[in-house]
Formats: sequence, structure tokens, C-alpha cells
Amino acid sequence: MEAPDWKNLPFGYMKTDYNVRCHYRNGKWGELEISSSEYIDIHIAATGLHYGQEAFEGLKAYMGKDGRVRLFRWEENAKRLILSAGGIIMAPFPYELFREALYKVVELNRRFVPPYGSGASLYIRPLLYGSGAEVGVKPASEYTFLVFVTPVGPYFKGGVKPVDMLICRDIDRAAPKGTGIYKVGGNYAASMRAIIAARDGGYANTIFLDAREKKYIDECGPANFFGIRDNTYVTPKSESILNSITNMSLLDIAASLGMKTERRQVPVEELGMFEEAGACGTAAVISPIRKIVDPENNIIYEYCRDGQPGPLTMKLYNKLTALQCGDEEDTFGWVSIL
Repeated sequence: MEAPDWKNLPFGYMKTDYNVRCHYRNGKWGELEISSSEYIDIHIAATGLHYGQEAFEGLKAYMGKDGRVRLFRWEENAKRLILSAGGIIMAPFPYELFREALYKVVELNRRFVPPYGSGASLYIRPLLYGSGAEVGVKPASEYTFLVFVTPVGPYFKGGVKPVDMLICRDIDRAAPKGTGIYKVGGNYAASMRAIIAARDGGYANTIFLDAREKKYIDECGPANFFGIRDNTYVTPKSESILNSITNMSLLDIAASLGMKTERRQVPVEELGMFEEAGACGTAAVISPIRKIVDPENNIIYEYCRDGQPGPLTMKLYNKLTALQCGDEEDTFGWVSIL
């Protein structure tokens, strides 16, 4: 197989050599298995298909200029998958077994880790689902874990670009005290109507408001929202948003750069007070926001008036990506080198 065109990789799926799997049966997890197949055999009555017993994670591996592969904060992904499993009553995948599976799948597919300086990375997708058969609504007795990888290009071709967002009031992604804090597929399915409607209207994504009162910012499409004002990094606190590992990292980086940080409820009206705004997550790291349109109130909140990302947003972005690739010393202890 020829080497991929690293400079022109899409942010999409590409077949790699191997994936790693593991099965939970008779009350315990088995040994890790290696497979070269892109497909799985699944029972027609599996709870993952019928009752949404499914959770996943997303993280990346990066090649450093020293030729060594780096994983960024995989421990937090392991913890979050355990949290998600508990939230929808699945057998949690053990922390140490998660680490073993992660290291194994990256080593087996090492030739697909994009070279340093290409802007590309190796995307890693762990998946846990109910594979046992049930017809009644109840947890499965069997579960399957798998992790596959695929090389992906940068989310933004040609550099980080500000995007436009649309406030959504007529669709809820998740309810308070529901599954919003868990990384489960149902939350993403629930968000698709709003996201597709926004994209059909020429927007990059949608901003969801809290489901109870429609007064506060919740998720920003499939990512977390942040705003910057008076040298302060502000991000929503809510019972229904996913705790983004990227956002968690940006909060610490902002503090290390001398910024104040606040995680609290963010009223919609405060959007007009921010000097900079963005969405953050594994895929894009940071998507700077150019403008947010509130069609119901006929308001447009504008940022990046010169068409360029804000200076503090880019400072945060550059610091985080430098840590991920090994270009800066990891004083936080976030990077694992394979």
C-alpha cells in the first residue's frame, strides 16, 4: 500500500491495518483480540442496537519531531468512558485494559501515524456497546469493546478559520439530569436535526440552549462553548453538557498564561459582552466563532471583525497544539510517549 497523501488527508475514515477488541461475558472481561476486519458480527437483538447501550471516545496520537508518538490525556478518556458506561448501565471497561488496548492499536498501526509537520494526526475511536441479546428494556449481559484508528487531516485546511453559529431554541440536545454529560451516541443523534438545519442555512454549527429555560448556553453543536472577556476564559457549567477534555485542558492553559477562568452558567445576553468566542473539542481543537446569529430575537453577535481569530484564542490554540505534538515542554504531565 502506498503512503497516504499526508498533506491532503480529509477529516474522515480511512482503512488501517488492525483494530483491537475485547468481550465481556459471564461477568468478566476477556483478553484483548486483534482483528484486521472493519466489520463486526452483532446479534439482531443486541441492546446497543435497540436501547442505545453505546458509548464512545475520541482522542488523537501525534508524531513529534523526535520521531516518537504522543498520546494526549488518554487517562481522561478512560475515566470518561467508565462514567458513560455507568450512566447507561453497561459493564465499565477497565482503566488498565483501556491503556493496553490503546497502546496496542497505535503500535499495530504505527505506519498510519502522520509525519510531524503535516498538520495531520491519528484519530483513535474507542467504542463500547451492549452486544448481548435482550427484547425487554434491560441492560445486556454481554458487552463488546473495540478501538480502531484512522489518519485524519486538520479540521481546517489552510489554517484556523472563524466560523458562524446559529442559536437553536426549538430542538434540545439533552435534558437536565439526562444523558447529556455522557458521551453516548443518543446525544449526537438528538442533535442532528438542529446541526443539519444550521448547516443547510450556511452556518458551521448550532448553539444549544439549556432545555429547561432557554436562558443559558449549553453545547456548541458537538463541542463545548467558551467566551473571552476582560482576559477571562468563560465556559458554561451545566447538568447536560459533556465535560470536554479539550475544554478542561484549555481552562488550565488559560490559567497558566495569566488569564482568569470561570466555569458557570452563561446567559445568552452575555454573548454580546465577549471579545472572542469559540467552540472546542478533539476534532478541531478550537473553532473560533466569527458571529452568532439569534434569529428569534433578530440579534447578531459579532467577533473576529477583521476576519481573523482573536489573539487570546490563537494563543490558547498554539499552546495546546504545541503540547500535543511535543513542541513545548509538558509541564502539566498530560502527554504519554509510546
